[in-house]
Amino acid sequence: MANQKTAGRQNRGIKEALRKSMVSLKRSPQNIPLAALAAAFFIYSLNLSSIANTTARINGANMGQCEFAAMLFSILAFVVFLRTFPRRKPANKVMLGLLFFMLALLVGVDIVYISRITDALTRAVNPIEVSADSQFINTAKSVVSAHVICVGITAALLVLLPFYSKAIRKINTSIEVEGNGSMGAIDISGED
Repeated sequence: MANQKTAGRQNRGIKEALRKSMVSLKRSPQNIPLAALAAAFFIYSLNLSSIANTTARINGANMGQCEFAAMLFSILAFVVFLRTFPRRKPANKVMLGLLFFMLALLVGVDIVYISRITDALTRAVNPIEVSADSQFINTAKSVVSAHVICVGITAALLVLLPFYSKAIRKINTSIEVEGNGSMGAIDISGED
């Protein structure tokens, strides 16, 4: 019996937490693309050592600048994103345009970086061979590819934001209180 009460409380707690998160999401649906942008940033920054080692090993044209620009614009994209969607105000169109420009720059420098890795691995004269001690090159290539995909998902979520935010707002998050339907009218006329 006690286990059933505990399980019931836990289920209510989980349901209430889900309801509260849904209410929060209804108020600010732009948190969905913000989460995708955060994922892109963490994927790139947590694997920065593999990317730096690849840059040092291959030493291709503009690889260091691409790595620096990707890190810089990843951080600046957060600042611009937060300025694009001020609290309880419509989106700032100028900042939204700047955000899309930064996302395009991120994809551009990542594509240049991937092409430098591919060129170094497939060139006819003295190609770089990936061995056990240089496995970080494959890691860097896959990380930068995943970064491009996450940035693309972020851009797609921003474009689709007006559509899915309407669908999210239609979700019923009200709480049904027992006994509400049987309540009578309250007399506030002041007669005793």
